[in-house]
Amino acid sequence: MSMMSRRGVLGATAGLAAAGALGHPLARPALAQPRFPNRPLQMIVPWGAGGGTDATARIIAALLEKELGQPVNVVNRTGGSGVVGHSAIAMANPDGYTIGIITVEIAMMHWQGLTELTHANYTPLGLMNRDAPGVQVSASSPYKDIKALAEGIKNSPPGKLKASGTGQGGIWHLALVGWLQAMGLKPDHVRWVPSNGAAPGMQDLVAGGIDIVPCSIPEARAMLDAGRARSLAIMAPERDPQFPDIPTLKESLGVDFQTAVWRGIGGPLKMPAEQVAILTAALERVYKSKEYSDFMKSRGFGMDWADGPGFGKVMAETDAAMGVAMKAAGLTKA
Repeated sequence: MSMMSRRGVLGATAGLAAAGALGHPLARPALAQPRFPNRPLQMIVPWGAGGGTDATARIIAALLEKELGQPVNVVNRTGGSGVVGHSAIAMANPDGYTIGIITVEIAMMHWQGLTELTHANYTPLGLMNRDAPGVQVSASSPYKDIKALAEGIKNSPPGKLKASGTGQGGIWHLALVGWLQAMGLKPDHVRWVPSNGAAPGMQDLVAGGIDIVPCSIPEARAMLDAGRARSLAIMAPERDPQFPDIPTLKESLGVDFQTAVWRGIGGPLKMPAEQVAILTAALERVYKSKEYSDFMKSRGFGMDWADGPGFGKVMAETDAAMGVAMKAAGLTKA
């Protein structure tokens, strides 16, 4: 090698060393990515402000802020019987910064032809709440227990007894349909009277306009506490610890039918595994916190936890059950 060549090599080596010392881009090591999350998150709620879903989402968001160290902003995206908000969750950027509260209606809307979305369009992160329907009658009802009511239903002409608590094809309507089918009766043996929700349904019940309201016990609690209504049974696998005197259908009638409304947190598909793990772990800590437990108990809401795969299983099972009930009731899209 010539003297000139050796000098050139040495000069080039020195130049690279100097470049490294000066922070030349070619010599810099790759910068570590900031840990998730490093900016505020958004939680979409498909239902209106002030309702049970909104209240649940807001307590979860407030506690998530403490766990994640970033603000979690709650945004209500209402409309389309829950379709608008659920669509917004499914179509969000899957970077983990937009999540939402997914409700049982996702297992019902597509059967009615309202949307093509199903539970398969989400990354489930955690189940946070589940409330089974109770079977409520007025305090003046001749049916003092669930056995008497069941016999009264079986022995009454189809359509004589009336029930309410939600719109046609709503979750509480389907709870009634499922129970009737489990007793070997047709889904319309008790006539459904559509209403704008459990609260007006309970008002009609105590006024004598209808005979039965199948809705969650927290929704009926005001009338129950006032002594104007009675809850005869709960459509759950076991008694609710908050209402231990209310038996299950199975223990009272031998009818193994159960259903529930539930709420869980999820995001769009294809979320990074690291973000999913961080969010699920944070949600589990929220669920186990005293603040969350105290809040849910003060509202009478049921608590039920499942991680992402567990929540996904709940959604899939509910979807299948709702399809059967809605087809039987003639509520599916032709």
